[in-house]
Amino acid sequence: MFYLIHEEDLWITTHAANKMVVEGISVAQISRVLEQGSRFQQTDGYLCVYSYFSIAYKKIGEKYKIKTVFTNK
Repeated sequence: MFYLIHEEDLWITTHAANKMVVEGISVAQISRVLEQGSRFQQTDGYLCVYSYFSIAYKKIGEKYKIKTVFTNK
């Protein structure tokens, strides 16, 4: 599948990388969420929700700082 947001556009924090392993979420899924998910503004960034998981991130220039990922339980 073709995504407009590529892996090099993502700055994944250590916390988010650890959560990705625990929750079984891939970089391709993060790209899909950022492109197709519902976006909600938060105090310091955004929460993007798509399908069964969510991503908290902040846009810094052209990069997306992925702060955390989690499944919607």
